[in-house]
Order: sequence, then C-alpha cells, then structure tokens
Amino acid sequence: MLKNKNIILGVCGSIAAYKSAFLVRLLVKAGANIKVILTPDGANFITPLTLATLSKNPVYTQYFDEETGVWSNHVELGLWADLILIAPISANTLAKLATGICDNLLTAVYLSAKCPVYVAPAMDLDMWKHETTQTNIHQIQSFGNLIIEPGDGELASGLYGAGRMAEPEEIISFLDHAIKHSMPLYGKKVMVTAGPTYEAIDPVRFIGNHSSGKMGFALADELARLGASVTLIAGPTAQKENQILTRIDILSAQEMLNACTSIFSEMDITIMCAAVADYRPKVIANQKIKKQADSLVLELEKTVDILATLGKSKKANQILVGFALETHDEENYAKGKLAQKNLDMVVLNSLNDKGAGFKSDTNKITIFNKALECTVFEMKSKTAVAKDICTAILKILK
Repeated sequence: MLKNKNIILGVCGSIAAYKSAFLVRLLVKAGANIKVILTPDGANFITPLTLATLSKNPVYTQYFDEETGVWSNHVELGLWADLILIAPISANTLAKLATGICDNLLTAVYLSAKCPVYVAPAMDLDMWKHETTQTNIHQIQSFGNLIIEPGDGELASGLYGAGRMAEPEEIISFLDHAIKHSMPLYGKKVMVTAGPTYEAIDPVRFIGNHSSGKMGFALADELARLGASVTLIAGPTAQKENQILTRIDILSAQEMLNACTSIFSEMDITIMCAAVADYRPKVIANQKIKKQADSLVLELEKTVDILATLGKSKKANQILVGFALETHDEENYAKGKLAQKNLDMVVLNSLNDKGAGFKSDTNKITIFNKALECTVFEMKSKTAVAKDICTAILKILK
C-alpha cells in the first residue's frame, strides 16, 4: 500500500527519534518516497545527515537557509504529500496542531496539507495521561487526524507505562491497514481481461489481432491502486503489471472463456477489455502447413461470445463493463451491446480517431451507461483513461 506514496515524515524532540531512522528505512523499503522535516528540538536527538542518508533526500529543518538562500516552500511540500506521518510527535507539537500554532516548518506544512495525517505520540507517562494532552489528542482527532497509540513499556524517565512510541514495524502495519480501508474499492473483487487471443492454425501459425494489452493493464493497475483485489486475465502480451494483483495468462479465446467463467460468480466488478477473436480455425493442423498450393482455404467457426455468456449469468449486485472497438456506426453498435449483453456500461473507442486503439499509448473513449447517457472524453494517455473509466464505475457503485 505504501509503494510510490509521497510521505512527509515529521520528527520532533523526543528520545524516540532514534526509531525514526528505522522507520525511514522501512518506508523506503516499502517503495515510498520520503521527505523528512526535522524540528529544531528533534535535531537534538538525531542528525539531519542520518535521516538524509536513509531517505535519499535532503532533510528540511527550517523555512530559509541563510547560507544557500534556499526557501523551503511549505505549501509545495504540503501539496506534494500523499500523507504526513509525525513520528515521534512530542506533547509540544501535539499542542501546536490542536491550537493552530504555526512557528516552525513542520506545523506550517501541516496547516498547508490536504492529505491524511498520522501521528505517533512519544512522551513520559504523566505527560501522556495529563488531561491537557488527552484533550489535544481528541481535538486533532476531530480534525480527521489519526493517532497511532503509544505502547506500554519502560520510559526514559525510568517509569513504566504508556508513552512509548509505537515500534516502526507497528507504524508501517498501521499505515498499510488504514490506507487499505480508506480506498474506495477496498474489499471489492475485480476481474479484468486484457490483450489479444491467438487462435492456432497449425503448430506455427495463428489468427490474432494487434491488441497490445496496454488499456487492460492500465485498468488493472488503477483498480488495484483503488484498493480492489484484482484478477487480470491476459492474452499474449509484453505488458507488465505495476501493482500487486493475480495474473492468469491465456492464449486462446477458449482458454479466456474457461478462465473467466471459473471465477466470474465471485467477482463484484468485471471489465472485459481484451480483444477476443470472433472466429477460429475449425480444424487445427497437427503439423506445419507447407506452402504448396497457390491458395489456401481455412474454414473458420465462431468462438463463444464471452461477454454475452457472462451477461447471461450476471447477478443483480455485479457490475459488468464491456468495450466496443468500432470502425463505423460506432454509437449504435456500442448501445446495442449494452442491451444485448446485459452490461452496466460500455466503453467505445473508434479506430477512426488518430492515436486511439491498438498499440497506442493514448486513447479516446466515449462511455455509455445503462440509461444510455453518454460521456465523451478527449484524447488522453491510457493511464488517464483508466482513471476516467474507474471514476464512472465508482458512480455506479454509489
């Protein structure tokens, strides 16, 4: 869940700051991009050099460096972050967040940010239990901030009890769990098909199409990024997924049919993006066909319409999305698919649009919903198109 996330780690004045070094290592290992803001008191416990080396980024300690003339733009930092984690947060900084005091770079970034904020308190037992501290905790929670509760143990004062900052591994687990549960498709099972199918003529040759799988893979990645548990059924393609998902590789239309029907009943959302062959050779030669006669006649038979098959068994609580790649009379064909195949949504793209369709990194789509409402999109990257399609699906779920 932390892969490619932009995270600002705030480190305040506490003996627990030594744990921040381990925390940075775990965040980097998880694939996150880390920028550390170290408060003046925090620098008494851990050096900027340590955190810069581990995070692979300069450490921010003040608004303005008089020697270099560099200004640390708190607004840009706040907007850059996907989340802010303050670990450890001291009783002093906790009070500042609760009351809006803005006297250092960390508190300025906090007030500028629009992302989720997590804090991991670290302080002595009596400070943690003090009514003022607990009031401040409730106050920042009312702002939507999340508290990573301190644990019990031996404290720097020699006392034993609550106040120890959560261990770095516990913080990573907390973030992972919180991010998952905040995602709009968390708990949803999604199936996506992508790429072409190859229908064998003989052991060497096949009937296929020009699909690269780029659109289907972009969709699978975006759905996984939104928290879904994704199963990607992919025809022959060189594409690689960028998110964690289950991938099933197939070759022919029949193999894709078998893979789809075996798991379709478990799916909440199914997106049929693959370019499946409509016909296949009726007879597959056991040996390579030699070039002897001046012409060769192949008898073809229809493949099973996978989308229509799934549409017939679709339950009321399932969402089924189809694609229509057309060359003429595009809208009528797309609208026809909606009713004929029991779809909730159809995505139309036309080979008449330059830059859309097979192998391109861009696409231009029109989406029709069940009410035949039409939304036309401009030419975009397939990554951006995947976001548009997922947004349309989220509207159906509401």
